[in-house]
Amino acid sequence: MKCAKWIFAVMLLSVPLIAVAQMKPTERIVTQVPFKFMVGNAAVPAGECTVVLANENNSVLLVGSSDAKLWVYAPTTPNLGKKASDAALTFHRYGDRYFLTEVRVGNSRSIYTFKPSKLEKELRAQNVSGTEEILLASSK
Repeated sequence: MKCAKWIFAVMLLSVPLIAVAQMKPTERIVTQVPFKFMVGNAAVPAGECTVVLANENNSVLLVGSSDAKLWVYAPTTPNLGKKASDAALTFHRYGDRYFLTEVRVGNSRSIYTFKPSKLEKELRAQNVSGTEEILLASSK
C-alpha cells in the first residue's frame, strides 16, 4: 500500500511535465501586463506573462510568469473567430481587479475563453461596473 501511494505521487507530479512537452510552439503568447490579474482563483503578478497550450485538445492553457515562478493551469473554451493579425489578452476590470477572460492567437482564428471565476461572478452579482481591457501580445 505504501508503494502505491508513492507511485501515485510520482505520477501526479509528472503529469504537468508531460503536458508541457506536448504544447504546440505556434500557440505561445508573451506580453507585459502592467497590473496584477486573476486567472481562475489564482492571482498572477504584474510583469511578463506567458500563455501556452497545455493539452492536445486545446481546452487548457498554462498561464504564468517565469519572473514570479507562478504557473496556473486554466480550463478554457476554444472557439474560432475572425483571423486576428495580432495576439491579444482580454481582461474584465472591476474597480482595481482584473480578470483574464480571453486569449486570441495572432495569425490564427483561435480564441480561448475563460469561465468567470467565483469572485468575478460575485462582483457581477453586486452590479459592480466593469470595463474591458485589451493588451496586444506577441506570438512566439
